[in-house]
Amino acid sequence: MNSIGLVECKNVSKGIVVTDEMLKSAGITLISSGSVCPGKFVTIVGGELSAIQASVDRAKVIAEDALIDTFVIGNLGNNVFEAINGAVEVKNKRAFGIIETFTAASAIEAADAAVKSGYIELIEVRVARGMAGKCFVSLTGDVSDVRAAVEAGAAIAAEQGVLINTEVIANPHEELWDAVL
Repeated sequence: MNSIGLVECKNVSKGIVVTDEMLKSAGITLISSGSVCPGKFVTIVGGELSAIQASVDRAKVIAEDALIDTFVIGNLGNNVFEAINGAVEVKNKRAFGIIETFTAASAIEAADAAVKSGYIELIEVRVARGMAGKCFVSLTGDVSDVRAAVEAGAAIAAEQGVLINTEVIANPHEELWDAVL
């Protein structure tokens, strides 16, 4: 499965209704669904691109003014699913990059753009869990690749007006790796 869709709602109750309608409208697989800080609701689905598009389109109608953001990505970059689920094992600790955003959708889109921009390893895509609704993408690789990946991901979030900050650390201290992995 390399296609993914996301719907982010302003409140939990509408998010639950939207998720139910998404699941009823198309043959999709529920990857993740739940409340995130501060009382938002994020649903991530996978499956065939046309089915995902249909379910996200349905969600937009149902969500009305509770909709924060959505996306559909038809050819998701390597390891983005794993990074969302926190299941990436970092093999080579090199330069460290981070992209911080205000929405779950923008963080995943930034991660996808970052992976497609160069030879980097995603570490994590943290989607608003325990961070007052903010999200971040962390990655590693050679300094030039990390810079390019951070710039590519940041451009996506900046275009949407939801970029908080980016950082690149060329040579992270070993204890920092222990803290972030």
